[in-house]
Amino acid sequence: MTDPHRGSAKTEAIMRTTLELGQEIGYAKLSIEAIAARAGAGKHTIYRRWPSKGALLLDSLLSLHQSSLDYPDTGDIVADLRTQIHAAVDLLGNPPFGPLYRSLIGEAQHDPQVAAALDERFIAPQAEMTVNRLRAAQDQGQLSPAFDLSLAMAILSGPLYFQLLITQEPLTHEYVDRVLHALFSGMGKPS
Repeated sequence: MTDPHRGSAKTEAIMRTTLELGQEIGYAKLSIEAIAARAGAGKHTIYRRWPSKGALLLDSLLSLHQSSLDYPDTGDIVADLRTQIHAAVDLLGNPPFGPLYRSLIGEAQHDPQVAAALDERFIAPQAEMTVNRLRAAQDQGQLSPAFDLSLAMAILSGPLYFQLLITQEPLTHEYVDRVLHALFSGMGKPS
């Protein structure tokens, strides 16, 4: 008789090992063979579940991200955005998620399947939650009817990704606050 929890335990061990090795040696040196050896799994077992190390890293990172970055709704859109984006910055700015997420973004530039999965499973849902929260604030009269929700989303995320991926400066709460101030000072938040 087989243990019904063995598959999930093996999956968790493989994903945990992927994160550990990724932190230790970096994504570029990470291999399915090394993951299999350390996790006590066959590489064929891994390839049956994940078509590439990028797909495995994505699942492993998302397993860390169990709690959703949901927006509060306190009636103050700026405070709610600040709370949520501070949580995102805390996640992206620290190991293991931050450095491995940067590697995953790099891999997505070369692997269309990883790019599509990353967008579908992480980026698009976060963007949708942001736009939905902005829309709710607009419906409640907290934002001007002319407030461009899609552009606001781009303005909120662009500086964070620029700093995370291009300049690699630390993402801080103070930086988030400056971005929020620039957005809402320049796009018509009613006083």
